[in-house]
Amino acid sequence: MGDLPKGKVSTSSLHTSMLGEVVPSTVGSDVLLYSYHRSFNGFAAKLTKDEANSLREKDGVVSVFLSQKKQLHTTRSWDFMGFNKKVLRSVIENDIIVGMLDTGIWPESESFNDTGFGPIPSKWKGTCQSSANFTCNNKIIGAKYYRADGDLDPNYDFKSPRDSEGHGTHTSSTAAGGLVSKASLYGLAKGTARGGVPSARIAVYKICWFDGCFDADILAAFDDAIADGVDIISLSVGNSVPLDYFDDSIAIGAFHSMKNGILTSNSAGNSGPGLATISNLSPWSLSVAASTIDRKFVTKVKLGNGEIYEGTSINTFDLNGKMYPFIAGAAATNTSQGYTSEDSRYCDPDTLNRTLVEGKIIFCDYLSEGDGLVEAGAVGGVFNNYKPKDYVSPSALPLSNLNLDDGRNVLNYLNTTENPTATIFKTQVEDNQFAPFVVSFSSRGPNPITADILKPDLTAPGVDILAAWSGAAPLTDVEDDTRLVPYNIISGTSMSCPHATGAAAYVKSFHPTWSPAAIKSALMTTALPMSSENNLEAEFAYGAGHINPAQAVRPGLIYDAGEADFVNFLCGQGYTTNQVSLVTGCNKSCSEETNGMVWDLNYPSFALSATPGNSVTRVFHRTVTNVGSAVSTYKAVVKAPSGLVIQVQPSILSFKSLGQKVSFTVTVKAEVGNSMLSGGLIWDDGVHQVRSPIVAYASLLE
Repeated sequence: MGDLPKGKVSTSSLHTSMLGEVVPSTVGSDVLLYSYHRSFNGFAAKLTKDEANSLREKDGVVSVFLSQKKQLHTTRSWDFMGFNKKVLRSVIENDIIVGMLDTGIWPESESFNDTGFGPIPSKWKGTCQSSANFTCNNKIIGAKYYRADGDLDPNYDFKSPRDSEGHGTHTSSTAAGGLVSKASLYGLAKGTARGGVPSARIAVYKICWFDGCFDADILAAFDDAIADGVDIISLSVGNSVPLDYFDDSIAIGAFHSMKNGILTSNSAGNSGPGLATISNLSPWSLSVAASTIDRKFVTKVKLGNGEIYEGTSINTFDLNGKMYPFIAGAAATNTSQGYTSEDSRYCDPDTLNRTLVEGKIIFCDYLSEGDGLVEAGAVGGVFNNYKPKDYVSPSALPLSNLNLDDGRNVLNYLNTTENPTATIFKTQVEDNQFAPFVVSFSSRGPNPITADILKPDLTAPGVDILAAWSGAAPLTDVEDDTRLVPYNIISGTSMSCPHATGAAAYVKSFHPTWSPAAIKSALMTTALPMSSENNLEAEFAYGAGHINPAQAVRPGLIYDAGEADFVNFLCGQGYTTNQVSLVTGCNKSCSEETNGMVWDLNYPSFALSATPGNSVTRVFHRTVTNVGSAVSTYKAVVKAPSGLVIQVQPSILSFKSLGQKVSFTVTVKAEVGNSMLSGGLIWDDGVHQVRSPIVAYASLLE
């Protein structure tokens, strides 16, 4: 229902009254699940489809949508970004509060030790849902949990902010965990684990459970986090498909966060590498892709003939070089259950004959965590897999994933040797000279909702990240694997998002009055350029480039935007005067004068789309604010490939004071074929290089 009503109005009473009108046979409060009334106006209720349709017609309603389930989408990573332990820190970093909307937190982790922390910041208005098994401290200053239907499985979930999954603990420590020396996963990736802002405070909002994360709970957490006084919101959760802005709980929550001066950092999604798979894409939030860091995990396999092959995995087990009998899964079929070799070759659960498998290493044609092998009593597994091997996961037994060529050689050895043997070595850490590149699973653009807003915004480390883990979450999902670890290595845009969150909090600690758009601009325009050599999707994979936190506190110029700018954008996107007025809480009229063209939103990147084979010209209007040197002159440096003509007017921007704003236009003419054209604009004063990508492409939208 948009903004909070003006005056002394009981929002909850308003909600129950409205529900009473559409569900006349019952009291409105009987079906009300949440009344959102601290930061914005709305509610969640149990309704039939007809009742929801009746509600949709009521005055004051922006949107009505089903509460659906969303999905959960580092010792070395911060150093890799040039953001070392000795980087300059703000004196107010310990007043920064990072709001983590996730699976909760494991408060006993050393990453959240509050030794040396002073009192809780006076601006904090939140609470801690303490219980017999959960308490906060001066590091974790607040914690709540949300479950609208109250339906929990005690075998999997804690009815408290405590994390039973590991995901929330991992993301929280990545964003704002303290310094913990000698952290590792069984000796792998050993070093000092730390977050981007180790002195900052953490506020936990547990919205995700064993069975997922629901819209009703997400909105309730946003409502509280905004009112509680957090400075940054981090949300490594997303839809399986993109949704219209006001049918998406995350976009709605992020919009109201933006209105209240809070930037929301979102994971781009794990549905890549297909195009237009990104799901978190509102222009008022930061959308973060996932990329590699300069290390990789290599697991060698030695055959009985002495040949050694390098695969990938995280194998924490040490067979001490002992050679074991080696057979193919296809030769160990569980025929008693009706399976054939076409089933057992993949080594899935129940398909293998335990008598034939036990005590041996098994060759399998598909990568898994090895649950079928563990079930059948195998010593280890060698996988021949066609999938990209640019990320790895811990396994429940010795395991290595080979490329197709090596896999064929190994299979040939199996088929031509009388008594084949093999061993699998413990994983070793090696340098990854190709880093950074965007990992295969990271969701790609273009933006499927607003084609001419470039998404993702940037990329950050999200591959093979070591961070804190829940003491209740086993290392893998394999049933017989009961190992518990304080630190775990996992991958996902869920891991890149808190890196961006930590970077945003770092910028906020130096510039506490900057708007969410200003912080986002600083991160995007200082990002390190990346190449399409390793990512053919170019900016659709990495946006403005690889995040560079140390430089982001000194961006030189920023592209700022506020609520009014985004409202004009929404008017131009076809939202009605009524919808926009409700969302903003003011009588905002959408008209020809206020319908903002998407190309005029003061965004730090530039995108235009057209039907293939056409020539298109767009004029972008932008305004930059000087936050660098008081007296400075910036010159436009344009990068334009064949087929793209870029003109900047004026091409020189002169500033006489800090905070001064100067406007310019960028005219882009593109001959759009079937491939994307990647260009760029750099404003350079000799000290700062303010970078913006410019892309033109053939639209995928109808």
